[in-house]
Amino acid sequence: MSSKNDKLIITRNRIDKVDDELTTLLNKRATLAKQTTKLKPNTILDLTREGKILKKIKSKNNGPITNTGLEQIYREILSVCREIQMPVQVSYLGPEGSNTNEATIKTFGGATTLLPQASISDIFISVERGETNFGVIPIENSLEGPIGETLDRLTDKNVVIISERSQTITHNLVSKEKSLQKIKTLYSHPQALAQSRRWIQRNLPHVQIKETTSTSSAALTASKLKNVAAIAPKACAKLYSLHLLKSNIQDEKNNTTIFIVIKHEEQGVNLSSAAKISLAFSLDHKPGTLYECLQPFKNAKINLTKIQSRPSRKLQWDYLFFIDFLVGKKHKEAARCVEKLRKATSYFKILGAF
Repeated sequence: MSSKNDKLIITRNRIDKVDDELTTLLNKRATLAKQTTKLKPNTILDLTREGKILKKIKSKNNGPITNTGLEQIYREILSVCREIQMPVQVSYLGPEGSNTNEATIKTFGGATTLLPQASISDIFISVERGETNFGVIPIENSLEGPIGETLDRLTDKNVVIISERSQTITHNLVSKEKSLQKIKTLYSHPQALAQSRRWIQRNLPHVQIKETTSTSSAALTASKLKNVAAIAPKACAKLYSLHLLKSNIQDEKNNTTIFIVIKHEEQGVNLSSAAKISLAFSLDHKPGTLYECLQPFKNAKINLTKIQSRPSRKLQWDYLFFIDFLVGKKHKEAARCVEKLRKATSYFKILGAF
């Protein structure tokens, strides 16, 4: 036997030994995680705790595994351990392969039961009724702005935001065909089509364009028809056995969507440990009322990261305001600002504290 083969056998034996050790340690971790269930009966998911775990692990990483790779591995470990503790179901804006599906997997891991929903409102209903434990929903896009249906449901459904994540959105051309020359019809969601308009005009100027309810449903259609392509997430190419004809065809490369995680609101929102708070409120039509409501935040030197308005749909020319602000170490000051705002408004709701 050659020296190389001897070394290969020795190395593989070492790998087998490490795998045995990893299996033992993973089962030990899962057993310990299961024991915590009795100590936190009302908490199925603690994304803040999981975030701290991931941050700590990456800070101690010396390679050769990258931090990104290590995070992917550990998210699955956390997901599996969570399912052993108490299985959860998560609804998301489907179908499978959508950008929301990707955000959901990155948040909860692949061991969680994921249930696609046809609309944003359906997600809110499933969470409010207790049909699913959590929901993942897009709330704002860096190019298109806030998503109105999400804002409306946050104010009229009994749910609360517990987490958010930003995700870069890429648009990709996928098809059963192997070349652009064979494409005669292009399917996608109106937003993806609009965000890829210049590329389409340059490269597929004569194709027939058809709108779909989602980018992933467009990919599903493309998987069934000849001479058809879809603009969809990359995951759809593998999911529906399509060729990836062109990546990143969006006109603006800085395209990011913020996704939120919601749960049914049962016991109110705890502000004491929040890093960020999201609120919605409406005001009487009096000069200076908005200024007066926001003045306490300025005085407390609390940073507002978002302020938006949207018709309340209750009265003509009546508006709801949505604000997000960072708490930092100013939990007492933030609580006082929130209470002052509550007293000064005609409608008030804490959308989330996370």
